[in-house]
Amino acid sequence: MEHHEALNEAPAAWGAPREEIDLVELFYLLWGHIWVILGCLAAGAAAALVITRFFITPLYEATSSLYIVSASNNSVVNLTDLQIGSQLTADYQELMRSRPLLEDVIDRLDLEGMTTRDLEEMIRITNASDTRILKITVSSPDPQQAASIANELVSLARVYLPQIMETQEPNLVEEAIVPTQKASPSYLYNLLLGGVLGAVLCCGVLLGRHLLNDTFVTPDDMARHFGVQPLATIPESEPGEAGAKRRWFRRKEAI
Repeated sequence: MEHHEALNEAPAAWGAPREEIDLVELFYLLWGHIWVILGCLAAGAAAALVITRFFITPLYEATSSLYIVSASNNSVVNLTDLQIGSQLTADYQELMRSRPLLEDVIDRLDLEGMTTRDLEEMIRITNASDTRILKITVSSPDPQQAASIANELVSLARVYLPQIMETQEPNLVEEAIVPTQKASPSYLYNLLLGGVLGAVLCCGVLLGRHLLNDTFVTPDDMARHFGVQPLATIPESEPGEAGAKRRWFRRKEAI
């Protein structure tokens, strides 16, 4: 009984050949269109260069830094002071983005039309690992404005935040200077990214067209899809106007 069931199930399995992707065939497909892929790579790089040059506003960054003091009564710093300093550093990172402090910066520098949300998005505060040094970085299309905001924010924070936290005033490590080189965008990075995206998109289109094409072109295609080798092939008749004329002349000669 089991033997008969196995025989009945076998034809169904044989009649459904698996669709396999031939990696070698795909490689030769891409290699055959190498110039098209290189053209798309160049086009993507050129498009990225144009977008970066004419549609992206360059930004400048200015950085100032603070050292968070936690020693009590000007004594030598001990382990407890270091732990307290680390906690204060995290508090400073949050309080330096507080609305009252940002509003004072806007009023002091006469930043008309700028909201506290706009100013907060321009500010990046980082803390190097295992240190109590805060780096305040400001990004702006105007290099002078970036330096002015960074210095004013640090100046107000040294007075405003110790009053709230009831701690010692942090020490100024360095003031921000006016940057001379833009921080972003990077022409080289965008150029490479645009070229890679153009080439990948071109390869995706080529592979998609190849994999979705179910037209049988050669006898090998039928053998691969149906698992049956064709016995013979019939050549295609000449289509179009040229074939019609040739058949008309042959019919005339026969008459």
